Amino acid sequence: MQDMRPGVGPRNLLTDVPGLKIGQAEDADARTGVTVILPDNRAVCAVDVRGGAPGTRETDALAPENLVDAVDAVVLSGGSVYGLAAADGVVGWLGAQGRGYGLIPGVPPSPVVPAAILFDMANGGDKAWGEAPPYRDLGRRAVAAADLEFALGTAGAGYGAMAGSLKGGVGSASAVTADGYTVGALVAVNCWGSVTAPGGRTFWAAPYEIGGEFGGLGAEGLRAGPEEWGLAKRPAEARNTTIACVATDAILTPAQAKRFAVMAQDGLARAIRPVHAPFDGDVVFALSTGRRPLEAPADYTVARLGALVADTLARAVARGVYEAAAWPGSDVACWRDLPAQTPGW
Repeated sequence: MQDMRPGVGPRNLLTDVPGLKIGQAEDADARTGVTVILPDNRAVCAVDVRGGAPGTRETDALAPENLVDAVDAVVLSGGSVYGLAAADGVVGWLGAQGRGYGLIPGVPPSPVVPAAILFDMANGGDKAWGEAPPYRDLGRRAVAAADLEFALGTAGAGYGAMAGSLKGGVGSASAVTADGYTVGALVAVNCWGSVTAPGGRTFWAAPYEIGGEFGGLGAEGLRAGPEEWGLAKRPAEARNTTIACVATDAILTPAQAKRFAVMAQDGLARAIRPVHAPFDGDVVFALSTGRRPLEAPADYTVARLGALVADTLARAVARGVYEAAAWPGSDVACWRDLPAQTPGW
């Protein structure tokens, strides 16, 4: 009998989806950073917003009934509202390359670059930037560095992130179906909720782990009471947000990409407890690089890919925290430093 279980792409990164590159840049003094998802060509894009305190740019343009049907890049950034300026640097770089949406001959194209931000302003970094926040420059540096390989953990938009009471970071994962579709996820994990079960080191995402990619502990340690969350932040630490981008090489319409993004959000619910709180700004973008037609019936194939990318996003969340390291000179708690048993929240 043919093995129909999905496999992992060669890098186990979002860039296993053909047609995508990732660039990242950080400011170690400010403890913040930017991640840019750069398609080789303009890509169909959708967004799903679930958090109660989102910070976004150009997401209204992505509605399937609106004019714009593709984007030139997606930006994930630290810095709260200041971080939205990272997209300015990306837009400038793309425009200089002649890339973007254009209608009038002789008029510069308009790069379409939606963005989302997370709150990393209270992590002890130097935020005394006055009227010159670093994000435009970080965005330009990140997009200029775009490549197939990129760092996980304390990098890019996840440089300043915290995942509950543990150091957060950038995570990524991929999956390939038996019939050849690729899905991938990239996430900057800065959640209020916990990524681990109470009393131990087991990730909530443990049932979805492939090949020991985040420690190989298995799911035996999964347990929780009704309001037993594990290493979540305290109520006063109410400035958070997990932001992500998922992608597939399947050819999707804007409406199908929206459903793909909606289904992907379930991956956050599988990996973080609780999630989508009033003070989270959780946002998931979805991209289609349009390399493979959908098998008929198309709606069933969209459902298959949406279910698979939700699991893939859950894996990416755990990988981001698993790979995270403390900032230089800090004693922030990291997953790798946890003892075998830790007290619940």
